[in-house]
Amino acid sequence: MTFFRSFFLSLFILSLVGCQTLQPTAPPPEIKLSTFEKLAGMKNVVSIEKKDPVSHFDENYEIWFEQPVDYEDSSKGSFKQRVFLGYENPEQPVIVELKGYGIGSEKAGELANHYKANQLSIEHRYFNNSRPEEIDWNTLTVKNAAKDQARIIDAIRNALYPNTKFISTGISKGCQTVMLHRRYFPDNVDACVCYVGPLNFEREDPRVYKFLKEVSTQNNRDKVKAFQELCFENREALLEMMKTAAIEKDMSWEFGVEKAIDYTILEYSFAFWQWGTPIENIPTGEVSPEEIYRHLINVVGYSFFEEKSVESLQPYFWAALTEQGIYGYETAPFKKYLNTDKDIYTFDWAFPEGFSKSFDYAPMQEVKNFLDYVAEDMLFIYGEYDSWSATAVELENDTKNRELYKYVLPEGSHTTRIKSFSPEKQKEIYDIIDAWLINE
Repeated sequence: MTFFRSFFLSLFILSLVGCQTLQPTAPPPEIKLSTFEKLAGMKNVVSIEKKDPVSHFDENYEIWFEQPVDYEDSSKGSFKQRVFLGYENPEQPVIVELKGYGIGSEKAGELANHYKANQLSIEHRYFNNSRPEEIDWNTLTVKNAAKDQARIIDAIRNALYPNTKFISTGISKGCQTVMLHRRYFPDNVDACVCYVGPLNFEREDPRVYKFLKEVSTQNNRDKVKAFQELCFENREALLEMMKTAAIEKDMSWEFGVEKAIDYTILEYSFAFWQWGTPIENIPTGEVSPEEIYRHLINVVGYSFFEEKSVESLQPYFWAALTEQGIYGYETAPFKKYLNTDKDIYTFDWAFPEGFSKSFDYAPMQEVKNFLDYVAEDMLFIYGEYDSWSATAVELENDTKNRELYKYVLPEGSHTTRIKSFSPEKQKEIYDIIDAWLINE
């Protein structure tokens, strides 16, 4: 009996030991990372700073990504690209503002404000501080820019918003940026809302000249042209005023002040319709040269031609002159005032010093083909009288089935936004976007 009792006691003890070893161990407490820590852990982030909150965002971050200068050639080095993230809630949509230029504001844009959404603002390569010390201009391409944006969007999505809807948006050149990003990376965001963006097919797209001859009414167009003629008739007085302003404001022009006054007068019609200047603001009758000059500069300004401004806008001019298109100025309507045999005044002078490049027609034509046959879930906003509507996107080939939409505000300008439309039309537009945000 002693043997059996010892044997069974040993089995009992072993069974207890076995039970103990099979007991599950409690998992370690989950480590909860802050938004800052998640962002700081992203690949290619070189610095991050938490800023004061703005708009409705709970948190606001300035982030710098290290990006390749050229995705095809790593030997060309890298540059730092600035991003702002207005963090609200991982359950809310992310509105991606693709800037065609630098970031002008950290505040919520129209869509982020409407949806109380998160907002990711991406500064365009080579604008403001997002530029290398020495720019290799040949690396400023629409394809490299789209790759910048895709890398940043992927990083932010993986870090904070793996199950959230992303909508890209942009204004003017930013709208071009949205179209190009969508063409190269059609699945990188869920939908796009584009504002007042041209789709130019030539470097100096002639559709602009046609538009300026047909916009609004004949009577209004005549008033605009009459003012330009009034400027040329008072050219010498206006030139002296520009020379005085140059001294007072420390301004200069690469092509000289004489050419600057001509370009400013020629730009007037484009700028007038672009920004929606009221017709009644045009000086008429017996007006002084001072009044003429004041109105001319109020409409056109100095920044499009002045040397320091052109230097800061150099990436814009490079992109426009090499891939994205721009316009020129027809000289025929003012031949008697201009000492030139050129039919078109162009922006060739705006190339970086020592650089020039022929225009590549392919990228914008590829965007057109993409919109015509492939693109999905895109909405375009335009103003009818905006000069850039001359080369607005045209939707063809049963685009409604692919959820492509275009809204044009009657008599609208380059400042046209969704809020510019009637309440009924705004609801119609937001119903479309709402559906994109809830569709699985």
